[in-house]
Amino acid sequence: MSDAYQRLDQWLYYARIAKTRPLCATIVSKGRIRVNRQPTSKPHAKLRIGDVVTLPPLSPGEDVRVWRVLDLGERRGPAKEASQLYEIVREEPKKLAS
Repeated sequence: MSDAYQRLDQWLYYARIAKTRPLCATIVSKGRIRVNRQPTSKPHAKLRIGDVVTLPPLSPGEDVRVWRVLDLGERRGPAKEASQLYEIVREEPKKLAS
C-alpha cells in the first residue's frame, strides 16, 4: 500500500467542490464532511486513494454525495479531469415533497 496522501482541502479543490482552496478549507472546518465514515473538521486531514468521502449538500436542492477516491490530483483542471479523481459510491435520492 502506498503512503501517498493529499490534504483533504486540496483534493476537494482539485475535484471542483468549490472555486477556491480556502473555501474548501472552510467547508471542511464546519465538520460536516466525513472520510471513511469519520467526521473531520481538519482541512489538513490526509486523504489516500481508496478512501470514501461523504459530502453534505452544499447548496439547496443538492443531495448527499459519497465518493471513493481514485486518484490524488496534481492540479485543478476541467470538470472532466476532476471527475476522474473519484467514483460515485452512492447518491442519496432527493426527497419528494408529499
